[in-house]
Amino acid sequence: MPRFACCGIVLSVSLLFVMPALAAPTDDVYRLGPDSEPHDGVPQGKIVGPLTLASNVYPESTRHYWVYVPAQYDATKPACLMIFQDGHAFLNPKGDYRIPFVFDNLIYRREMPVTIGVFINPGHRADQPEANSKEWGDRTTNRPVEYNALNDTYSKLIIDELLPELAKEYKISPDPNDRGIAGASSGAICAFTVAWQRPDQFRKVISTIGSFTNIRGGHVYPDLIREAEPKPIRVFLQDGLNDNRGRRRGGGYDPKWDWHAQNRKMVEALTEKKYDLNYTWGIGTHSNKQGGAIMPDMLRWLWRDYARPDDPNDDGNRKLFVPAAPAEPVAREGENK
Repeated sequence: MPRFACCGIVLSVSLLFVMPALAAPTDDVYRLGPDSEPHDGVPQGKIVGPLTLASNVYPESTRHYWVYVPAQYDATKPACLMIFQDGHAFLNPKGDYRIPFVFDNLIYRREMPVTIGVFINPGHRADQPEANSKEWGDRTTNRPVEYNALNDTYSKLIIDELLPELAKEYKISPDPNDRGIAGASSGAICAFTVAWQRPDQFRKVISTIGSFTNIRGGHVYPDLIREAEPKPIRVFLQDGLNDNRGRRRGGGYDPKWDWHAQNRKMVEALTEKKYDLNYTWGIGTHSNKQGGAIMPDMLRWLWRDYARPDDPNDDGNRKLFVPAAPAEPVAREGENK
């Protein structure tokens, strides 16, 4: 999918919370397509859960998660893996992303590999409510601590605590190129941090309206990317020109709190270091509407070169099929050639 940008009117946003906001008129132009809907004849995967994961990494916290198992899953063969933060939002069959429907369609059409999806919520204590569609957990759960920190703590939760639980039930490929991780807003910077900290485990990232801002120092990522040796990570970034633009309560502009400016800086740094990168700038706000609408295309790009060992004519490069030239017609008797 080509890179493109759109222009729009920049809204002044007072930064009260950093969870995805309600859609504005600039978000209404983004609509879900047929890839995000169920279809007759397309096998549907099953959803297992909610399951509960306790943690030693984040003591006294638990979090719910759900597992999507594609209809094509064969327990004798290793499957790819993709983990979504704020799992309730990506799993919701009436939400902005509807990932199980998207996976059903793309896996059926061989536009992405057989992939187990995991949808995990931020952790919470026993006295805290679970994150939900109205409250993603910035005020009521561990979400800010788990998702916005740039250390390796959350990656330990995923790799040392979640993956062993999954391995008890499913055969998952150990190849980091077969593992993706995704999220929106703070969940997006969280996904990037897991791959950044542990590219030996995860090498594919989708970020929608990513919070690469100074919530917990995330604005330094562009500098960190430039200073470090390139890592084998494939990244797709989405954001809108009307995302939160750095205007703070009390007035004044702080670029470290400008969501869109920081996403652009991420692209500049990743491009300079020659990462495998794609990105899209729309006209939306801090909303999931555009990210949900283009999620099928982001997934196609992310998995574009996966191996198809059952097809001897497919080398994994997804080359354009060009039919052979038609044979020259044979002249019948009495006709000129």
